[in-house]
Amino acid sequence: MRGSGKLITFEGIEGCGKTTQVDLVCRFVEKRGLPLLRTREPGGTRIGAEIRKMLLDPQNRNLADAAELLLYAADRAQHVQEEIVPALERGAVVLCDRYTDATLAYQGFGRGLDRPMIETLNRMATGGVCPALTLFIDVPVTVGLARARQRNHQDGVADTEGRFEEEAVSFHTRVREGYLALTASEPARVKRVDGNRSPEETHQQILSLIEPLLVN
Repeated sequence: MRGSGKLITFEGIEGCGKTTQVDLVCRFVEKRGLPLLRTREPGGTRIGAEIRKMLLDPQNRNLADAAELLLYAADRAQHVQEEIVPALERGAVVLCDRYTDATLAYQGFGRGLDRPMIETLNRMATGGVCPALTLFIDVPVTVGLARARQRNHQDGVADTEGRFEEEAVSFHTRVREGYLALTASEPARVKRVDGNRSPEETHQQILSLIEPLLVN
């Protein structure tokens, strides 16, 4: 970790409720009067926003798996250098919607790409910047996809993860299994949160995990 800031990342399959929980934690951190950066991957920078369009556009169904992986790595490298490291150095709490674990879960477990290679790319892109805490918001695949598709029907897919939401249930099952495996392999950092409860109940569980990090 660089500087006195804290990097906290939010992970999970589509429809798990990450955005809602990031909203709630942002309000909590702001009430504490702490410096805050809310960001996301892909798309946390101007350059990243262009990469996000390519990655998540449902029309890009023919995007090669290796190209997908490298685009995520490029987005991350820019994001860490331009946004995350400066925020940590000024002592901010950085709340990031998806980070390195997403690449391992989606491109490693979901796509079946070589995981050691992904880990190497993650180290290169982040320069070793690792989250102090990762919150894996877990819901059953059928529940998450139903939520995500309902949201898309209501709001359109312009700013969603539409290309991934069109993947088969088996893909999302592998992604969830990947997150569970990551949680088991790094229990001190990655914490499973029950996303199948009410948003407020889920938020309370998250606060119990975050608050110890915010004690000076």
